Amino acid sequence: MNTVNITKVLRWMRNHKKLVIFIITMILIAILASCTGGDHSQTTLAVGMLIGGIEGGKHVVDGPLTTDLTNEGSPELLLNEIDQQIVKIRPMSTPIDQISRFGGSKHAGSMVVDFYSVDTKPTSTQLMDDIAAVNHASNGATPTALIMCENDEIFDPTDTILVQGTPGYEPGTNIESNQDLMLYVVSRDNHGVTVMAVNGPTVNGVDNCIPAIMGGATLVRMGRAASELDVQSPQFEALPKKSRNLCQIFKMQVEQSTLQRLSNKEVGWTMSDQEEAAVYDMRLGMEKSFLFGSARKVWDNNKKEYIYFTGGIWKQAGKEYNLENASEFTTDEVVRIMRDAFTGNSGSKRKILIGGSGLISRFSKLDYNRIITAGQHVSKWGIDFTEIRSKFGCLYLMLSEVFDEVGMPDNGIIIDPEYIQKYTHIPFSTEQLNLKQSGVRNVDALVMTEASCLVLRYPKAHMRITSR
Repeated sequence: MNTVNITKVLRWMRNHKKLVIFIITMILIAILASCTGGDHSQTTLAVGMLIGGIEGGKHVVDGPLTTDLTNEGSPELLLNEIDQQIVKIRPMSTPIDQISRFGGSKHAGSMVVDFYSVDTKPTSTQLMDDIAAVNHASNGATPTALIMCENDEIFDPTDTILVQGTPGYEPGTNIESNQDLMLYVVSRDNHGVTVMAVNGPTVNGVDNCIPAIMGGATLVRMGRAASELDVQSPQFEALPKKSRNLCQIFKMQVEQSTLQRLSNKEVGWTMSDQEEAAVYDMRLGMEKSFLFGSARKVWDNNKKEYIYFTGGIWKQAGKEYNLENASEFTTDEVVRIMRDAFTGNSGSKRKILIGGSGLISRFSKLDYNRIITAGQHVSKWGIDFTEIRSKFGCLYLMLSEVFDEVGMPDNGIIIDPEYIQKYTHIPFSTEQLNLKQSGVRNVDALVMTEASCLVLRYPKAHMRITSR
């Protein structure tokens, strides 16, 4: 091509810039598209997308699985690298903090965390006063009686009630049976609960009379009984209870002077070693706050701002078991502890017992039998536990010297790992401070920060163990 033709082409391209750019773009797209049809060693620019699965899962189509797609489809699958490093630093010394990190953390948009928990409706109460026998009713109706309980509100019309320790009667007779007396709730008002007997005695031809019932008897709420024409039933409402905790800002600063860093050392003690020791000390302090802290907001006159203190889970636990005589610790006592821990709360059948040296030593001295067995060591959440099995459930037993440090060696806490939640306002992070340029000190400085708190979402699934 001669010079004249080249000049004409260039002039045409200048006059048709947009068209030239379009043509070049289409050529590049065609070249890149052809790359996807070659061998797998060539670079592919395919971008995947997520589609829903049959059971609600996520699947990737038209491209590879990337971290962005993973975070979109399963945001809790990939762990933060900083947390992976933290949980490997002496996990046995900080079990509460360790378990909470493995369980995942929820982001808190404020230093104040409000959370809700739903409790189960009580299933039993006690009769307040003695009930005299009722052997007659007007117009041939079934006899009824008005009873008053410590908690009348747990009963609704059509509920059935089992009266523990009060015998029922054989049908059509005045002969006691081997079953407890059962009552049927007719109505409830401000004066008490109106009931009639289901398996009461027959007196003077009147069936299902109401026998005398001693005050203090335990009344157990059972299933509802409707008639054939009943369409509706009394309403059941469950409202969550609101609770509050405060995030605490935990900080730890590590410094090393420039001269110290440059000096020859007998052993390889570096800034990284100091960081690991600082993280351990920071976690140990957080462990004590997470257990025994008091949720408060205090004004600091020197700093002219509020300081937030987190509340510990020790006071959040909804149940408490008191060791009447800790010196006489037997397998029967262990059965009672496990009974209280695993019943009446609909929690998990595997819970964690963390206690001081005194409590753990009592468990260690026991001669276990076929009812209470000491199983093998179990590793979970990066922690080694001793498993104790019973008919009620399994306890993962572990020593926590934090209880000893706060003067509670004979105490402990049973927690349900399914119902412990960590809220984080500021995730664990590190920040390099440039104190040299600011003219403060000739040091390398590192600050570690986390603002977080722990909550027990289902208080009655957790239990304190105390001793007098």
